[in-house]
Amino acid sequence: MDILPSYPALADAVLAIHVAIVGFVVLGLVAVPIGNAAGWAWVNNRRFRLLHVLVIAVVVLQAWLGRYCGLTVLESWLRRQAGQAPYDSSFIGYWMARFLYYEAPMWVFAVAYTVFGLLVAWAWWRFPPRAGRGR
Repeated sequence: MDILPSYPALADAVLAIHVAIVGFVVLGLVAVPIGNAAGWAWVNNRRFRLLHVLVIAVVVLQAWLGRYCGLTVLESWLRRQAGQAPYDSSFIGYWMARFLYYEAPMWVFAVAYTVFGLLVAWAWWRFPPRAGRGR
């Protein structure tokens, strides 16, 4: 009996983590201006904002260097080990992949990530993070 989960299950777990990180970056940017308008103190928490800006900075840097995300590479490797084509997965894995992955030249992603990164920088400037609990 194997103690470790199967390769397909590990690939699905990596995909779920990837989707969660994308959600954190996208929804985090949406939450900052909305949260400031609504008076939510947590949206200006320094740790939250630092993590948010660091994650998008890594994404932008990878794109400009022409590198795929390490999670994409790991998931593809796990799928190949399982005898699957990359992104061929379980029902949940399939739909998460359909949501996350698009076919386009790398420069398109570099520009899109850069624009998104600039929006995060704008949110940082417009709604600066605060130490502690915020307002």
